[in-house]
Amino acid sequence: MLWQRTSSVKLDSSPAMVQTRCRNFSDIEKRRLSHEHEYSDEEDEEPDSAAASRSVSSYSQHAPMLNRAYSHRDRSGSLLRLRPSMMRYACLAVAGILLLFMLSLVRFSQQSQKEVQQAIIKDKQTPKPAVWEDFPFLQRYYGGIRNLVLKKDNKPEYPVADDEAPVQHTSDTDSSDTDTKPPAAKRDVLDRGHVPDSIEFDPYPKYTTEEYVAEWGDKVDCFLDERNTVQIPRVRIYEAIPQGFPDNVMGSTDLLGMRNDICYDRFGRWGPYGLGYSLNKGGSGAQQGGDRDGADLVWQAHPEVDFRKVNWASVQQRCNAANAHRFKELPEPKLERFRSMQPGALTKRVGLDDDVPAHVAKPRTGRSRISRTAVVIRTWADYRYTPEDLIYLRSLIAELNVLSGGKYTVHFLIHVKDDNAQIWSDDEVYEKYLRESLPEEFRGMGTLWTERQMFLVYGGLEESWVRGLPVHGVYRSTFMPMQYFAYQHPEYEQFWHWEMDIRSTNHWYHLFESVSNWAKKQPRKYLWERNARFYIPAEHGSYDDFSHMVRIQTDQGTNSANNVWSGLRAGGREPGTESQKISGDRPVWGPERPLDDDVSMPGIDAEPPTAFEKDKYMWGVDEDADLITFNPLFDPDGTSWLLADDTTGYNITRGRPPRRAAIITASRLSRKLLMAMHRELSHNRHSMFSEMWPASCALHHGLKAVYVPHPEFIDRRWPTSYLEKTFNGGRNGASGGARTSVFGDREHNFRGTTWYYNAGFSEVLWHRWLGMKIHNDGGEVFEAENEGRMCLPGMLLHPIKRVELVQEGKKAD
Repeated sequence: MLWQRTSSVKLDSSPAMVQTRCRNFSDIEKRRLSHEHEYSDEEDEEPDSAAASRSVSSYSQHAPMLNRAYSHRDRSGSLLRLRPSMMRYACLAVAGILLLFMLSLVRFSQQSQKEVQQAIIKDKQTPKPAVWEDFPFLQRYYGGIRNLVLKKDNKPEYPVADDEAPVQHTSDTDSSDTDTKPPAAKRDVLDRGHVPDSIEFDPYPKYTTEEYVAEWGDKVDCFLDERNTVQIPRVRIYEAIPQGFPDNVMGSTDLLGMRNDICYDRFGRWGPYGLGYSLNKGGSGAQQGGDRDGADLVWQAHPEVDFRKVNWASVQQRCNAANAHRFKELPEPKLERFRSMQPGALTKRVGLDDDVPAHVAKPRTGRSRISRTAVVIRTWADYRYTPEDLIYLRSLIAELNVLSGGKYTVHFLIHVKDDNAQIWSDDEVYEKYLRESLPEEFRGMGTLWTERQMFLVYGGLEESWVRGLPVHGVYRSTFMPMQYFAYQHPEYEQFWHWEMDIRSTNHWYHLFESVSNWAKKQPRKYLWERNARFYIPAEHGSYDDFSHMVRIQTDQGTNSANNVWSGLRAGGREPGTESQKISGDRPVWGPERPLDDDVSMPGIDAEPPTAFEKDKYMWGVDEDADLITFNPLFDPDGTSWLLADDTTGYNITRGRPPRRAAIITASRLSRKLLMAMHRELSHNRHSMFSEMWPASCALHHGLKAVYVPHPEFIDRRWPTSYLEKTFNGGRNGASGGARTSVFGDREHNFRGTTWYYNAGFSEVLWHRWLGMKIHNDGGEVFEAENEGRMCLPGMLLHPIKRVELVQEGKKAD
């Protein structure tokens, strides 16, 4: 060993020997350090403990203890001792890092706050889905003629009481889920179920009875041609309804005296007017295929009409002339001062006795005379009429004028949107617009108007530019041309204001007469209060129960929290905090005048014959209504309805005038009401937004206004208690008068109904009923695989926009 050999050698203390020994120790130390480095990098050598032991042993034998200890202290001290300048730099670096960290925290905080604000704004802009959207869809609206049952045997799918389970029907199928369809054998039997024969529907009076003739005189039949040979086929019905068909959730068919035990299929309803036969025969060329079982019965008694040869203006004139003895005498004709708004424009109004041949025996007259009614259809000059539009218009004229012996007369009120068109100064321009504005078969029935004409007729109105629109525009003042039309047509006592996007499965005469007669019977006591609420039979019971509830709510008020947000003034007259208390309302009795304007009109205003307390529900009974609407007459004060404050010309020093509104302008107005509106505009310079103007004018002058609770349907399974609270969510159980009203921000709840300006369910029902596919549901295949073509009870539908029937090419006879 090395240490043994070294010890045995005699130590030499000479300088050369000492220098040599030091060099040897240095080389040995270098070799040791190099050996330790090589070992530490080799994983397959000895364990760490053995290497460490050998290293220590080797170092301890060759390195002096003092020198090693000294050298170790020197290295440590040199590392810990830093220069002052380096220390300053290190402190500055740490401070910079801390500052950057703090600035980063501040920035992250600001960015996070901004993201939270954006999320809140986005949440407000994208509201959560409405509650009603989670309700399940009803399926039995789409039942067909192969699964009809009597009304008394039907178990409606809806509505049902909260404690009852929904009624299940074997025919309930989801077209999107093939697993729920009945097996093929069962479906085949269902498809070929027995289809009963349809029958003619006759809602008209018994014209030939002695009682009728003695009262109203002989009714003369009307025809579509001058030789009196072509008659309109009659509408046909099924005296049953599809099994499980839901009941209407609002309104009542029985209440209005209409039949609720029948249904209409598309051929029985529209077949008389061109649906289901070819263009070569004068039909629409649509719906010639698909399910047609029993369809040919429509043309059994009267063949298909070639509507290419029909001129409806001449048909109406001949019918009116033949039945002139049944109507009130025509007033003296007006002098034409500003371009008389008469149908046909330039020719004089046809006298009703002019077309009666001299050799024809005069029909008998009765004790009474029938009042004339105009049905005014609003349209515009560049409207493009579809085949489905033509069928709709033919049905109106045939059922209201031709088959009733001229009781109704249909007109078109046509808006010329180009104010620069010189229709009032050039006869040829007027005739050109009149000719091109209507399909050929309806020419001669139109009356033109422009907004510039209304500006001249009703000049001097204050221009407020509500929502950036002029006060004489069609949007804000829809009834201006209607008022002037009534002023120029004194022969009519009632005017139906009708629209091109309304449809109904009802027979038109059956509908118009039923609602008119019901409105005539309504007493005035608590009438405005009943008008303000939706009637929901499943919650309110009979209409008598509903009327009693309205009286209690009006007199005593309700505990509803909605009253806190009410906009009604105390007692209905003065502003103050009393409206926030739970209290009753003062019922309307007679005219409700504006606060600071005298609008009284002798000869038009209706004053109560007795005090409110003394009336026994007699005032108003058997009095024709001056206004009939199909939606509640709600109080817009305090609601979120955007047009609530669109009043023009009133003194509003102490507040706006009392107001009522009915959404959708389709309504019936008396001549008295239209003349009151005409004079308010002409003399007092008063006006309001279109859907508020007739009702508010009737309120100010004490005229009789009636909301008719016609049957309305809904597409989903709403809990009826929730539905009632939603639609009657205003003050004291009414539909208006509070911020919580369904009219305004909450109008989305109407999307699933059959009657509202933005309802969606109406279009689905109408397309499916016509045998068309919509939203990937319905169509010929669906009808063939299920219960055949749909059959719907009478219902009003709005809006129906541009139905494009699939027309087949011309076919040989």
